[in-house]
Amino acid sequence: MAEIWTIGEIADGAPTRLTLELATLARGMAEASGGTARTLLVGQGAGSAAAEAASYGPAVLVVETDAALASRPIANVVAPRAAALIAQHSPDFVLVGASNDGKDVAGLLLGLTDLPILYNGAAAAWADGGPQVEMSTFGGKLVTHSAFNGSRGIIVLRSGAITAEPAASAGSVETAGVDGVSELPEVKVVDSVTEAGAAAPIEEARIIVGGGRGVGSADGFRLVEDLAAALGGAVGATRAVVDSGWIGYSQQIGQTGKIVKPALYVACGISGAIQHKVGVQTAGTIVAINRDPDAPIAEFADLMVVGDLFEIVPRLTEAIQARKAAG
Repeated sequence: MAEIWTIGEIADGAPTRLTLELATLARGMAEASGGTARTLLVGQGAGSAAAEAASYGPAVLVVETDAALASRPIANVVAPRAAALIAQHSPDFVLVGASNDGKDVAGLLLGLTDLPILYNGAAAAWADGGPQVEMSTFGGKLVTHSAFNGSRGIIVLRSGAITAEPAASAGSVETAGVDGVSELPEVKVVDSVTEAGAAAPIEEARIIVGGGRGVGSADGFRLVEDLAAALGGAVGATRAVVDSGWIGYSQQIGQTGKIVKPALYVACGISGAIQHKVGVQTAGTIVAINRDPDAPIAEFADLMVVGDLFEIVPRLTEAIQARKAAG
């Protein structure tokens, strides 16, 4: 019997999709082990996000923080309180999302709890009496399965490890006070800059249109952006496009970028190297537009459109816009 915790994240008063994915995973692991699952939400407004998190099964432990902590980095607020509760309740395994804040939380928890850690997992399941974590190495060319030597640990998982699914019955919600918090040296966030034109996180998108080196230039990449806008989706890119400065790193998909799991992924001018495949292989449907019928992406795309993207993508965008205008 294992107790599985998830360290949740809150955005705009609601749990993030990654939090709900990990809550679903924790619920499954707890059921497989005959144990229990719990999601920990820490921060201002944590209580408002609790009901939705609880609908995915695990009991929710809420730690509300006051306005005095709002100027500190999120991880510096969450990790000390999570560590104090971990010391108090001694869960067996703690799941943390591999978001920017989640990675910081995991690193701090590692130091505050001295628990072992498995980092950057692509998937996990309960097997042989413990969690088995799938991890990719050597640029995605080799997949390994790792486990802990002991009976406790922290697991950091990327988005798309599992599909978030509400539970048949919601978990309970409990508000907790935290004693014995070892506050970190005070660090204040003095300024926060939002990237101009920044889109919603691609990890949360149901539709993504990605562009690769085949779009040719920053001007060519606008075709990708126009199609994404017509579909009501987000824009993604390969590392080559990001390195060329056509779009920001926050939209990079692949082994060194984001792992995404949209219902639909449209790849424009993307060859489909293994590093990019790692980032999109769990998408519901993959449509590739490429003039090379032998491009690696043809091996894992659900639909391969062979042709010139500069002819196909504008026509596809126009057709979608016309259909939307027609109601």
